Amino acid sequence: MGSHFTGRCFKTINLTFHFKTKKEIYMTQQTDTDTAVQESVDYKIKDINLAEFGKKEVEIAQHEMPGLMATQEKYAAEKPLKGVRIMGSLHMTIQTAVLIETLKNLGADVRWCSCNIFSTQDHAAAYVAKYLDVPVFAWKGETLDEYWWCTSQALTWPDGMGPELIVDDGGDATLLIHKGYELENGDDWVHSDSSNMEEAVIKSLLKKVHQKDSNHWHEVVEDWKGVSEETTTGVHRLYEMHNEGRLLVPAINVNDSVTKSKFDNLYGCRESLIDGIKRATDVMISGKVAVVCGYGDVGKGCAAALKGMGAQVVVTEIDPICALQAAMEGHRVLTVEDTLGWGDIYVTTTGNFGIITLEHMTQMKDQAIVCNIGHFDNEIEVDNLNDTPGVEVTEIKSDAEGAVDKYTFEDGHSIYMLAKGRLVNLGCATGHPSFVMSNSFTNQALAQIELWRQVEKYTPGVYLLPKSIDEEVARLHLDKIGCKLTMLTDAQSKYLGIGSKGPFKPEHYRY
Repeated sequence: MGSHFTGRCFKTINLTFHFKTKKEIYMTQQTDTDTAVQESVDYKIKDINLAEFGKKEVEIAQHEMPGLMATQEKYAAEKPLKGVRIMGSLHMTIQTAVLIETLKNLGADVRWCSCNIFSTQDHAAAYVAKYLDVPVFAWKGETLDEYWWCTSQALTWPDGMGPELIVDDGGDATLLIHKGYELENGDDWVHSDSSNMEEAVIKSLLKKVHQKDSNHWHEVVEDWKGVSEETTTGVHRLYEMHNEGRLLVPAINVNDSVTKSKFDNLYGCRESLIDGIKRATDVMISGKVAVVCGYGDVGKGCAAALKGMGAQVVVTEIDPICALQAAMEGHRVLTVEDTLGWGDIYVTTTGNFGIITLEHMTQMKDQAIVCNIGHFDNEIEVDNLNDTPGVEVTEIKSDAEGAVDKYTFEDGHSIYMLAKGRLVNLGCATGHPSFVMSNSFTNQALAQIELWRQVEKYTPGVYLLPKSIDEEVARLHLDKIGCKLTMLTDAQSKYLGIGSKGPFKPEHYRY
């Protein structure tokens, strides 16, 4: 796959940057840098020579992302984000490249990393580095140490300053700043026992930063004005911090914009889940028993996709309303335990942890496929599986090729784990189609404008974009798919008690 490419250095300490192996580069980073404090390079990606391919795919994506292109056109002269330092922690895909391009064309000074170790499209990262001249730190198949190093690099400008705004996906960038800030205030979390490997990596990073500069994160927070969050899980984190009185900045909940949650989560997953499973396994889905854990918007999209492919769909749920919805769509509603021994495909969509346990996997049907489309990898007990004596692991596809592993248990039965329990649609495929991501990312761009324009208005808390913006985002995409809106007459508008240009639904309306 070639060696990682590191661009020009702004500042180095005992570092030489030339073409090295991945191992050599990583060892240099670990031994010679104080992460997020000493080193700040232009970019670190897989291969800059992939930029031409990235450019070609970006051109296709631009055509499919009318919301972002319209936003660029609308604000071309005004540049409402001129000079604003924006850090992004979001899957480094072709679609994200168009979002980065949009933010830059709105005037922003952008730095970027991926929010998942497997989700980067290396040609997209190369395009961003070469053609947008944006510092990007991302490649497919990062280790956890490398992932958090990339996050810290994206959070640190060459002069040592941090971001003024953040585009977050899953809340990792927001988490790192908050945990660092709390450490500087005397919190003892970094010295506590870690529940998993990733937590240990985060704590190690924060200790290194603290040792070098005990006021680093306070300086970052001083300039930080807000964050816009992409995912259900990330939003959950934000509300949790706010309820505990720990949230340091205003946060816009992009996930619960209708044109995100009812589009990306539902229609995006409806297409990208199947893409991920097919690329990973090439299995025939028709006739299989597919178990979808969770029937929120993501679960609804996944169940619809699997049913459309001819699978018999079983849904697991904790919520009686969602369970009833699943049943009314013709799905069986059972528990995971009920399906063991006859389920063929398992998909977790909950955002919770421990949904598929080690005990479950020991009892699954031979050759069952297990995957996750929730943001984090803890929905499936992969760590416990890897630590179990007597379980043989065979790599079918490498991390860079899509991460498919076969686990064979002592009794002889096997299961296939996709993307190591991380997002299957990005780990084994390329994520959601451009058109649906245009909806999500237009919300992100508008959220960044809103936070910066109204910086004095917002206090720490979690906010939704107004419904008028939701409707505008939808409106920007209608022409692309040949839709034409009916216009209310003045009499009809008066009768309904709504403006002829909207908003057309009350805030409590559920689409």
